Amino acid sequence: MAAISLSKVEETAPALVSLYKSAGASLHRQGLDGVRAAVYLVIDYSGSMKPYYKDGSVQALADRVLGMSAHFDDDGTVPVVFFSTDVDAETEIALADHQGRIERIVSGLGHMGKTSYHLAMDAVIDHYLDSGSHDPALVVFQTDGGPINKLAAERYLCKAAPLPLFWQFIGFGDLTSKQFDFLRRLDELAVPDKRVVDNAGFFHAGSDPRKVSDAELYDRLVGEFPKWLVAARAQGIVRPG
Repeated sequence: MAAISLSKVEETAPALVSLYKSAGASLHRQGLDGVRAAVYLVIDYSGSMKPYYKDGSVQALADRVLGMSAHFDDDGTVPVVFFSTDVDAETEIALADHQGRIERIVSGLGHMGKTSYHLAMDAVIDHYLDSGSHDPALVVFQTDGGPINKLAAERYLCKAAPLPLFWQFIGFGDLTSKQFDFLRRLDELAVPDKRVVDNAGFFHAGSDPRKVSDAELYDRLVGEFPKWLVAARAQGIVRPG
């Protein structure tokens, strides 16, 4: 059973009803019915991301993540971290106030910097630990390129492996770009030599992420999550249930 009912979504965020239904169908296909998890969204605010803010791709991703989170978590909100060279903002998006939310947040931010993953990862880790939750967490981490400090990003991913956090990276940009070679390597880091479990996935949404169907996007966002849950429970990282 979903954490938030269809009738509640119809009441608080009618524009997200179709996304909610599509997410529910995907979670059912993946055997995730009734699973409870925190959902985080991490968004790239580097200079090269400007077109994706302008064309609505970032808002569309936020809406899709909200539609999915309503199945996993009953609070109707998703913590969001915006990052570039540093962490630019830590805030949240909510079912009741989702329309135009990304534009409102970004209007209050400063200069769009470079791409540095590890500080954003640290912000998510801190938020999760401070929350006192023991539920697993799915972190949707969007970016349009590799980080300026690859070693730090790899170190943070490995450092986070004993925590109940699964990092699902999603790339925006040219499918032929070498920018995402690092994320493909990160996805394949050795277990257990580098990390205790495989705690990350990556998929490429292309240059126009809005063209990826809702069904495909949700299948890709949660495609590796069930395998991680099994491995994390076996290691005692995630509590049975």
